[in-house]
Amino acid sequence: MWPGLSCLKMVSTVSKKSFPLRINEQVLAAMQRWADDDLRSLNAQIEYVLRDALVKSGRVKLVQKVVTEVEDAHSQGEESE
Repeated sequence: MWPGLSCLKMVSTVSKKSFPLRINEQVLAAMQRWADDDLRSLNAQIEYVLRDALVKSGRVKLVQKVVTEVEDAHSQGEESE
């Protein structure tokens, strides 16, 4: 590990189901550019947009989020000075 850098560990317990999607080429290209800007995969970006639209429309409540834990690289197994 590099000095001063932290480890980032993501934990997800959500199961995923595959689903074929037919989509307009321009819409897909725009989603890919947006995904690139947000440093997400195209699949993750589509899921993000769909989930956000469902929450905003009141069709689902957001009850589970991905848990992100940040650990200091120096404190792993060591006491602080």
